[in-house]
Amino acid sequence: MLFSTSPLRSEKAPLLALPHSIDIRADLPKKGNTAQARCNIMVFPVLASLLFVCYAYATTQPRGHFELREADDSRLGVSRAVQQSWVMYSPYFAAEIYQAPPDSCKINQVNIVQRHGARFPTDGAAKRIQTAVDKLKAAEEYTDPLLAFVKNYTYSLGVADLVALGATQSSDAGKEAFARYSSLITEDKLPFVRASSSDRVVATANNWTAGFAEASGSRFRPELSVIISEAGNDTLDDNMCPSAGDSDPETDAWLATFAPPMTARLNAGAPGANLTDADTYNLLTLCPFETVATEKRSAFCNVYEELKASEAFAYSGDLDKYYGTGYGQALGPVQGVGYINELLARLANQSVSDRTQTNSTLDSDPATFPLDRTVYADFSHDNQMVAIFSAIGLFNQSAPLDPTKPDPDRTWRIERIVPFSGRMVVERLECAGAAHVRVLVNDAVQPLEFCGADEHGLCTLDAFVESQAYARNNGDGDFAKCFA
Repeated sequence: MLFSTSPLRSEKAPLLALPHSIDIRADLPKKGNTAQARCNIMVFPVLASLLFVCYAYATTQPRGHFELREADDSRLGVSRAVQQSWVMYSPYFAAEIYQAPPDSCKINQVNIVQRHGARFPTDGAAKRIQTAVDKLKAAEEYTDPLLAFVKNYTYSLGVADLVALGATQSSDAGKEAFARYSSLITEDKLPFVRASSSDRVVATANNWTAGFAEASGSRFRPELSVIISEAGNDTLDDNMCPSAGDSDPETDAWLATFAPPMTARLNAGAPGANLTDADTYNLLTLCPFETVATEKRSAFCNVYEELKASEAFAYSGDLDKYYGTGYGQALGPVQGVGYINELLARLANQSVSDRTQTNSTLDSDPATFPLDRTVYADFSHDNQMVAIFSAIGLFNQSAPLDPTKPDPDRTWRIERIVPFSGRMVVERLECAGAAHVRVLVNDAVQPLEFCGADEHGLCTLDAFVESQAYARNNGDGDFAKCFA
């Protein structure tokens, strides 16, 4: 079965037994929580919230694998090229076809960090969309046939929750993980699964475990074992650096560059709407949001395509992540340090050494941070994954992204980095008697120049660990600046 926090297409179904999940508050309080107790265990409230939000069923039957890898695939009524231009709002596409490691290498450990599946707009985005729709519907008339549908249009999306397509693609990811790494699994070495406590992330993790179990014929049934509260120290969420800036200056500059002709076209076709450039962007987001929510082409996709919005919209997403928690944000990469130090501990089979946003209570307990598993799966958010990638050194650019002039040769393309259900997989391998590491992002093998990788993307484990000096040094003092 598929689990979703979305009310769409749901119906009553027997409630499954809750996984043995643990939710523990973190060591350091966040801004505004200075009186928060350290490491308060919240088992009963979490059980109650899980009963309410984490096990609603999105569909009555699990669907077959939702394959979206062919260039001409248009199952949602929208071409793959347009879907991928939705960047962080795109359904999952593999960036490349998975390549197995050389025959001389044997994978012996896998670490997965995955973004939640497709969702409704967040609260702030939903309010901005509603404002733009209300202005458009208040027009005196619609003189442009492109906007004729607006007269009878009603905005009806939910807020922030996982939708049915997100549940499906999360389940598919679990099936894929079993198919690819089943040789590492035994009854006493099931995948160890953690999730950040956001409802959509928890639901994603539960769909992944359900897909994994289904692919194994129910022989192996991993459970979501740890839910990390986003109220405190959490290596799977980016909300622990109150002094960090945001990407607004850069995305606003790009909006002012590309949007005015689009806004003029819409206002000309809807006299009296008085749309702003920001309204135009929010209306464009209805193409991805409605399409992934209903699994049918949104009427706003006609607007999106007529305005030739793909390249502009995609670059807005690239700027948003680059200057949000990526290389363009001074305190962006440090927010990924805690996760990297957990990753290094697993790879080296040693205790976690970190003084940033790890939860020391969780990470020092073998029940909540074991070191004897062969597959680890963690579930997170796009902003946090961007911070992790930047801290590791992935997708680095020769120059910062220009807020008004896109570089067509840039490799920082969010459609290949953090679409919905996007994931990074770190494989530990034994090659000719030596430990090695390989990193894949959405199945694309990363070059890992920073640790001397060979043509297969393989670094020695020692070289990879050595290359992560920024994380091993706890962000070189950047984490303290988060609270300055």
